Amino acid sequence: MILSSDYLIEMEFTIVSLRHFSSATLVKKLAGLAAAVVLLVSCSSAPPKSLVTPLHPVSLHPLQPPSAQGKEPVRGVWLATISRLDWPPVSSINAGSAAVRINQQQKTLTDKLDKLKSLGINTVFFQVKPDGTALWASKILPWSDMMTGKIGQDPGYDPLQFMLSEAHQRGMKVHAWFNPYRVSVNTKPSTVAELNATLSLQPASVFVLHRDWIRTAGDRFVLDPGIPQARDWITSIVAEVVAHYPVDGVQFDDYFYAESPGSSLNDSATFQKYGHGFVSKADWRRHNTQQLIEQVSRTIKQIKPNVEFGVSPAGVWRNLSHDPAGSQTQGAAAYDEAYADTRSWVQQGLLDYIAPQLYWPFARQAARYDVLAKWWADVVKPTQTRLYIGIALYKVGEPSKNEPDWMINGGVPELKKQLDLNESLPQINGTILFRENYVNQPQTQQAVSYIRSRWGS
Repeated sequence: MILSSDYLIEMEFTIVSLRHFSSATLVKKLAGLAAAVVLLVSCSSAPPKSLVTPLHPVSLHPLQPPSAQGKEPVRGVWLATISRLDWPPVSSINAGSAAVRINQQQKTLTDKLDKLKSLGINTVFFQVKPDGTALWASKILPWSDMMTGKIGQDPGYDPLQFMLSEAHQRGMKVHAWFNPYRVSVNTKPSTVAELNATLSLQPASVFVLHRDWIRTAGDRFVLDPGIPQARDWITSIVAEVVAHYPVDGVQFDDYFYAESPGSSLNDSATFQKYGHGFVSKADWRRHNTQQLIEQVSRTIKQIKPNVEFGVSPAGVWRNLSHDPAGSQTQGAAAYDEAYADTRSWVQQGLLDYIAPQLYWPFARQAARYDVLAKWWADVVKPTQTRLYIGIALYKVGEPSKNEPDWMINGGVPELKKQLDLNESLPQINGTILFRENYVNQPQTQQAVSYIRSRWGS
């Protein structure tokens, strides 16, 4: 994802960090970002009075020692529900009845789990909060429209509980994957109307309950990370899942400050209100992200110490050209672009694991896979944080001028080199494939057969 110029390199890194799109959509997004300024949707009317009791700040407790590492390495896959990319099937939304829809959704999921099990996958990172909605019976978030086509409509079963029951029956672990700040995938008038229509629901969308927390960034409605109450609210959502479901772990993806060139987050007023003591807005933003990670980490350990907490950030922390501790790379860095000091979280023991997205081949000089894998291995080496590497199944078999290795012999040689390296470094405790639906695509079948021969039973 690194192009020849530094500017295009950074553009591509930014896009790839938005990991919830197909390859074709990524190309379209890249073209869109390079285009003209995008108009932002604004609302001048006064927000409705909150219908929920204000949250109390979560008290901080010392972290428990990390749970003992299992002998088996993580062989994982991300299963995305945003825009129904991996599940549920789009066709199920138009099913003739609720019973038909439920049966289709459940059978599709169990079929997926059976196939993943045959490939040797032992951990599913299941997206339970794709935006400002939930795939579980939440008292804080409305039901996700991903299940029924309508925000707040009860799907007739609990998708998270169903996933947990079925995966655990197959000996597979499930990590609840959250997008912390995203409220919507766009800012269209129709989306605004759908969100406003939840006002009569219990619970309603945060979009109407706390309109003052909402901003636009990356052409989406998002929560402002600089507002302490918003961070408390996110923490309460994680706490709800950990307290009521037997999840094996919790994972945040890399949407902390997810801006785009034409749609940046306007948090100037928030900085003025809460940024006292910070000369730099960038430092203040990193502090906000740090506060969230620390708060969520300690809250999870307070509720269930054995539930793992991890983050899947962009593959580059910082470039060596900007920081002597950085990697020998040239691209957009989580520290500078997402305002996430991911290396520090590892060093401070706030994470049980970190899963950087290393979505480039060995031959991509601006971000070599082996360079970054070894850099992250060195970061975790003196710590108790486990390292899982996210690899780019979505690129396998896709024509690429800049990364032709993905096309050679169905991408198998490149995939083999990456897995060989992961298994040769003792600091790397697992591999995660991005993402589940690419297991089923025609262009990946040689690679999938290789994974089955290597990992499968």
